[in-house]
Amino acid sequence: MTDIPVTTWSLEQTDPDDLRPAAAPEGDVRIVRSEVPSPEYSRFLYASVGGDIRWTDRLGWTYARWTEHLARPGVETWVALDRGTPAGYVELEPQDDGVVEIVYFGLVPAFRGRRIGGHLLSYGVARAWDLSQRWPELAGTERVWLHTCSLDGEHAMANYLRRGFKLFDTKVEEQPEVPAPGPWPGAFPV
Repeated sequence: MTDIPVTTWSLEQTDPDDLRPAAAPEGDVRIVRSEVPSPEYSRFLYASVGGDIRWTDRLGWTYARWTEHLARPGVETWVALDRGTPAGYVELEPQDDGVVEIVYFGLVPAFRGRRIGGHLLSYGVARAWDLSQRWPELAGTERVWLHTCSLDGEHAMANYLRRGFKLFDTKVEEQPEVPAPGPWPGAFPV
């Protein structure tokens, strides 16, 4: 297996006023919280959004591991629905000292380029800032952060910067080149 250089950028917001929301897309696009922890649904979203951009770290998770993760207080999944069909999602994970990480964010390939991503990211960041309103046992949010890398979608970094995120770290590491698995075995490439 060949190693390739992968650049990882870490970005943050340190004040709710840092958020610069995108306009809502036209049409029937709604964003809803997946309130019932469902390993099946979460794995579906993960594989459908990340299958073509090499999201592989959770593919080997067991049902029990998914259940444990989703049951943690403050872990939230917000899903963009285009006329009722899942178009993408954002996953929030609280950390220590009022920090919330946007662990995953992205769109199913068929929904990219339709102005849904900026709206979904804006909504997800706003929900990260008000997370403790839904989870009173958590500290109020003081910082929202995420990372993206050179393997992610070509418009990811620009979207994060337009939403008001600031770069705070950059790393370049050699990683094994992993083929994009697609949303299920045998589905990619088309």
